[in-house]
Amino acid sequence: MRSLKSASSGSRPPREPVKVALARKPLGIIGTALTAQRNLLELIPEIATRQPIVSGRTGVRFHMVMDPATLRHILKERVEDYPKSIVTKLILEPAVGDSLFVAEGAQWRWQRRALAPAFALRHVEALGPIMTAAAEASARRLALARNTVDVYEETVAATFDVISDVTFSGDRAFDRDAVHRAIDVYIEQAAKVSLLDVLGLPGWIPRPRRLFSRPGLGRMKEIADSAIDARAAHPRTEGAPDLLDLLLDAADPETGRAMTRDELRDNLLTFIVAGHETTALTLAWALYLCAFDPDVQDRAAAEARHVLGDRAAVVADLHRLPLIQRIVNEALRLYPPAAFLSRTAQVADRLCGREVLPGDTIMLPIYALHRHHLLWDRPDTFDPDRFLTTPDRYAFLPFGGGPRICIGASFALQEAGIILATLLARFRFSAGASRDPQPRMILTLRPHGGVWLDVAPR
Repeated sequence: MRSLKSASSGSRPPREPVKVALARKPLGIIGTALTAQRNLLELIPEIATRQPIVSGRTGVRFHMVMDPATLRHILKERVEDYPKSIVTKLILEPAVGDSLFVAEGAQWRWQRRALAPAFALRHVEALGPIMTAAAEASARRLALARNTVDVYEETVAATFDVISDVTFSGDRAFDRDAVHRAIDVYIEQAAKVSLLDVLGLPGWIPRPRRLFSRPGLGRMKEIADSAIDARAAHPRTEGAPDLLDLLLDAADPETGRAMTRDELRDNLLTFIVAGHETTALTLAWALYLCAFDPDVQDRAAAEARHVLGDRAAVVADLHRLPLIQRIVNEALRLYPPAAFLSRTAQVADRLCGREVLPGDTIMLPIYALHRHHLLWDRPDTFDPDRFLTTPDRYAFLPFGGGPRICIGASFALQEAGIILATLLARFRFSAGASRDPQPRMILTLRPHGGVWLDVAPR
C-alpha cells in the first residue's frame, strides 16, 4: 500500500471534523445486527483503517478489503466473480427491480450500453442551466432564512428540484413531493440490515420491516408509470431532450434491444433516488466542512466571487474553480455517500494472501479506505489541498470503480460544483452553537440530526 501525502504545508495542528466511532472489539451476531440497524459503519473495526484486509464470521464468512490493488482485482479484473451481495439485492430489488444498479452479467451489460449515451458528457453539460437555476433558487431561499438553517434539508430540496426537472422537464404529471416522501419511508423501513441478513438466511424468508414498505413502493411506481404514460401520449417537441426522453429512446447499440416498461420505470426510479441523494449529501457535508474550517471557506469564497461576481455558476466556470472541486472531493473522501459496499464471492480465490471461498461476503468499506493510515496523510483531517496530487485510482472510490463505476458520476460532480460555488460566493456558513451532525449509514451516509449552520450574506 502506497502512502499518499497531503500537498498542504504549514505548522497548523491537525483538526478533525466529526467521524464515526469504529468498533474496537468483536460485536457477536446479536451485536452486529443491532449495530447495523443503528449505523452500518459502526460494524467496521478500527483496525480496518490500518490493515489491508480484515476477516471474520457472523452467520457467514466475511472479508473487509482496504487494499487498492485488491480492490482493482474485485471491481475491475474479476468483476463477474464478485457480483453485488445477496443482502444488497434483497434491500434494493423491491424498489428498483433488475435495473442497472442491481443487474448482473448480460442483463447489466446491455442496459449499460443502452443507457450510456444518456450520460454522455454533451448531455450532462446541456443540463447545466437546470443546475444553475437550482443554485439560484437555493440562494434565494437561504437569503430569506433567519437564524440557524438545516443546510442538509436545503441541499435535498435543491438537488431534488434538479433531478425532477432533468428527468421530467417540470411536467406536472410527476408528483415530486409524493416520490420524495416514498423514498424516505422506504429507506427508513426497508433499507436496514436485519438479523436474518446477518445470519445469511435465504432471501425467500420474509424480512418483516421490508413487508411494511410495499404500499409506499407501490405508490412510487404508480407515479413513475403515470409520468411515463403521459410522456408517451404527449411527446415533447421543444427544448433539449430530458432524461425521460433519452430513456424512452435508449436501445442497446449491439442488439437494438429496448427497455420494457418495467425496466424503464425501474431505471428511472434508480436515477431519481441516486441522482439527488448523492449530490445532496456531498453538498451538505461540504458546507459542514467549510463551516468547520473558516480559512478554507474564505479561500473558496474568494475564488468563487472572483470567477462569478454576482451571478450563479455555470458549467463553463468549473475549470476555473479548482478549490471548489477539491472541497467536493474531500467531502466525498471523508463522507462518501456509498460508504459501504458488499459483494458475494462466486469462486474460490485469494485476496491479500487470504483464502476466499464461494459464498463468502466481500465487504468494501469505502469509509475505512478513505481514512486509511497507510494511504492518506492525517486521514481524519479536512484538507482539500491533498487533492493537488492525484490519489491511487482504487484508494478513492466515492463512485465505485471498474466497469460498474457510477454512470452518473460526472452529473453529480458538475451539479455539486455549480451549487457549492454559488452558495459560497454569496453566504458565510458557520457552526455557531450547533452540535456536529452525526454520520450514520443506512443506505447512504447521512448526517443524522441535520447539518445546522448559521447562514449570513457576504
